[in-house]
Amino acid sequence: MPEAPDSSSQETSRLTSKQRAHLRSLAHDNPTVVHIGKDGLSDPVLTSIQEAFNTRELVKIRILDNANEQPRDMAHAIADRMDNVQVVHTMGWTVTLYRPDPDDPQIELP
Repeated sequence: MPEAPDSSSQETSRLTSKQRAHLRSLAHDNPTVVHIGKDGLSDPVLTSIQEAFNTRELVKIRILDNANEQPRDMAHAIADRMDNVQVVHTMGWTVTLYRPDPDDPQIELP
């Protein structure tokens, strides 16, 4: 039982609170690019998220009301299934994820 909080705290410990605040401010006006519905984290949804990360480092995802999982759980599930993806923020049904570009990072973290 203590393992679940440990694993989620490890995910968020990669970014400091100052870095998360900086990324949140950058993502504030960004549009939502992926929507997750009743099918949850299906392969097509993960492919869409991967494609979104091909063109940007911050991705906002909207979890629809008919999804079977809570947004925070889904955000951490995405981060666990994709390389170098970190959860920046969950607010309501919106999730913000960050993955630096491996070749040419555009966002400079404080």
